[in-house]
Amino acid sequence: MSFATLLAWLAALAWGWMLLLRGRFWIIERPKAAPGPAAWPVVAALVPARDEAEVIGQAVGSLLDQDYPGHFRVVVTDDHSSDGTARLARAAATERDAEDRLLVVEAAPLPPGWSGKMWAQSQALNAALSAFPDTELLLLTDADIGHAPGELTGMVARLLAEKSDMASLMVRLSTTSFAEKAVVPAFVFFFRLLYPFRWIADRARKTAGAAGGYILIRRTMLEKIGGLAAIRNALIDDCSLAATVKRAGGRVTLDLSRDTVSLRLYPGVEGLWMMIARSAYTQLRCSPLLLAGTVLAMAITFLLPPVFTVMPGPQRLPALLAWAELSLAFAPMLRFYRLPLPCAPLLPLTALFYLGATLDSARRHWQGRGGEWKGRVQAADTTRREG
Repeated sequence: MSFATLLAWLAALAWGWMLLLRGRFWIIERPKAAPGPAAWPVVAALVPARDEAEVIGQAVGSLLDQDYPGHFRVVVTDDHSSDGTARLARAAATERDAEDRLLVVEAAPLPPGWSGKMWAQSQALNAALSAFPDTELLLLTDADIGHAPGELTGMVARLLAEKSDMASLMVRLSTTSFAEKAVVPAFVFFFRLLYPFRWIADRARKTAGAAGGYILIRRTMLEKIGGLAAIRNALIDDCSLAATVKRAGGRVTLDLSRDTVSLRLYPGVEGLWMMIARSAYTQLRCSPLLLAGTVLAMAITFLLPPVFTVMPGPQRLPALLAWAELSLAFAPMLRFYRLPLPCAPLLPLTALFYLGATLDSARRHWQGRGGEWKGRVQAADTTRREG
């Protein structure tokens, strides 16, 4: 057996294992609805915002438009914005005659040892607990999320019914532009491959993951782990929080949302590249060894199958099998994003893009530019996350 044939069979066997034994990561299931509780807990949404004038009004408005049956307040931290973010947030509340349900606070200067987002979110947390001491659940969300009207009601009901301590949603990302259509579904696919949602919900497994755009967490659990200070320097704050909650004995869940959406648009490839490059090397714990292993694994499982398929030789059959398997795995994600299923075999091209951005992420880290975002360079979080 030639070396090429051996590699092709290795790819085919790897995809067979992933399809059958990696938590059914590729199967997309709609979260089950849960009955409402007898008494709805008090919820406060925490929204860190820095120069978000383009989206903050729509995001805050969608929060204030929630049909939640209980008490629900929104706290926005204006993190030294220069574009009128705070004014536009207040305007959204005024338009809805909901000024009493919105609190806007100014962030204090960023102290050493904190990432910008975590510091802003902690400022919102402190303000919420001071102004609304009866708060029981906290919704950690971003300033660029458009919330479906019934999302919070459904999330709270599920969290209580399933006795979870933290429930997260990966919101639907934009696929308006050609670049977004090519990259976004694969981005979500790779995330689910790294963090199978079924494994995240399994208390017996160490796998922990979340999506920072929408995290609902019990106040008691947040206090148990030491508040947001427990992940104060985290660049990948969502997965770090999930891992911390799991280590504390809490139950974590993560689902895909069909109706709550990201308002952030990436019309060109540069923004999508940076979305990946910002934190990819941190997910590899800033380890050159893990980076090398990732490059090798992606080359064998994603890049070699189509290359070997078009080359003459005995490696063509296992290579074609591996290519068919990865296309089968990717098809449900394309269906979720309402994109043509015949595009599934093109996943290796996006994997090459993703691999390039990961290598660029390492380069940026070595140059001292890791986690660069909105004019700040944040120290990498090397907190270990089991996957």
